[in-house]
Amino acid sequence: MDNDVVLYTKNLKKVYNADSLNAVTALHDINIEVHKGDFLGVMGPSGSGKSTFINMISTMDYPTDGHVYIQGKSVMKMSANEIGRFRYENLGFIFQSFNLLDTHTIYENIALPLTLAKVDPKTIEDRVVTIAKQLNIDMLLNKVPLECSGGQRQRTAIARALINNPGIIVADEPTGALDSENSEELMILFEKLNRENGTTIVMVTHDSYVASFTSRLIFIRDGAISTEISRTGMDQDEYFQKIVAISSAGRSRRKRA
Repeated sequence: MDNDVVLYTKNLKKVYNADSLNAVTALHDINIEVHKGDFLGVMGPSGSGKSTFINMISTMDYPTDGHVYIQGKSVMKMSANEIGRFRYENLGFIFQSFNLLDTHTIYENIALPLTLAKVDPKTIEDRVVTIAKQLNIDMLLNKVPLECSGGQRQRTAIARALINNPGIIVADEPTGALDSENSEELMILFEKLNRENGTTIVMVTHDSYVASFTSRLIFIRDGAISTEISRTGMDQDEYFQKIVAISSAGRSRRKRA
């Protein structure tokens, strides 16, 4: 494995209710490498296995078979305590529903991963203020989430995900609760973080336009990777058109079936 591989899955398989007659194979034989600085998109129809894939690589669930390596370490060989600490130190999460604490201020929400890691208060303050300024939400730090717009809450979620400099950002439908204007603003921000800061991002989306901001894209169908494409050599519009064509072909096959 190359030194710049930050996420690697080998023969990844997930079966639900494996010991019953109602066993369902959600993933099978998923092999993927994510390199430092990648912006990987994951697409697929509902029930294809993409959410299961995200749960496997974010240490939220364990595979039935196969391996997940993050930063060169096997998740399967870690204890529950080790997984918890490893998650705080290496992964940042961004969700569709923001998952902010409504009774806490924006400052407290951003600081949460560092607070849980018992980082000293002065360091927490310095890092929260710095990242809030970068994301243009420093004027909101004393507000609570309900006093902020959807776009501002999503920026808060991004700040929280970035606060401890994780090796990988995992984003699950991050634009799902945003309107088109805020969605585009968010994706421009993601692209900037990826391009200028080298932030590694793995993002699930159902939206072809949102996917066109990525640098690589995998399509999961029936629990397996059906197609993988790269933006290399294409501008965003060409990449978008290719994504639409692949997505449309997949929908046509499902209708015929």
